[in-house]
Amino acid sequence: MLFDDTYRTIAAPVEAIFRDRGSKFLAFAYPITTDAEIKPLVANLKAQHPKANHHCWAVRLGIDRSVFRVNDDGEPSGTAGRPILNTLLSKEITNTLVVVVRYFGGTLLGVPGLINAYKSATELALAEATVIDKTVNDVYTVIFEYAHMNDVMRIVKDEQLQVLQQRSELNCDIQFSVRKTQVETVMAKLNKVEGVKIKYDYSG
Repeated sequence: MLFDDTYRTIAAPVEAIFRDRGSKFLAFAYPITTDAEIKPLVANLKAQHPKANHHCWAVRLGIDRSVFRVNDDGEPSGTAGRPILNTLLSKEITNTLVVVVRYFGGTLLGVPGLINAYKSATELALAEATVIDKTVNDVYTVIFEYAHMNDVMRIVKDEQLQVLQQRSELNCDIQFSVRKTQVETVMAKLNKVEGVKIKYDYSG
């Protein structure tokens, strides 16, 4: 299938702990949908764990593998953010931020030890998570006269569209969410209803 409109993410925030030679690695995983959510979540963990040595993280967004960011926060390059991200990739999870907070225990772990610790902490956190499948949906608003309410509502029901907002007056509008793979079918049906206007809102 060329276009896959489902993706896997976690249902709710989770946390776990991994210990190695005195160092503690606290892993926190959060379901997110935008870049803007990263900074406040990381800042919140820094406030909760001010004595920790590192707050390393990785994020993957969107349904393809192209949107990701990693941050080693002072650990040797490639030993923290990248193993966290690789774990998200191997589990095929997206729209997820994982932050691993490290308390140094006095013994240097070396590069292989660090990679293993950040990977293991991430795996433990994700093992706690409920992984869910979600669909990528487009959101549209359809505007029509009250007289055509039945026609529009029949399409909404037949196509099992998720209604987000509805206003029924002389002129009505319904904002709905539709799976990307369904868009063409739904638009073809709605366009057959007299006097209907359709506005694209956003994708999410």
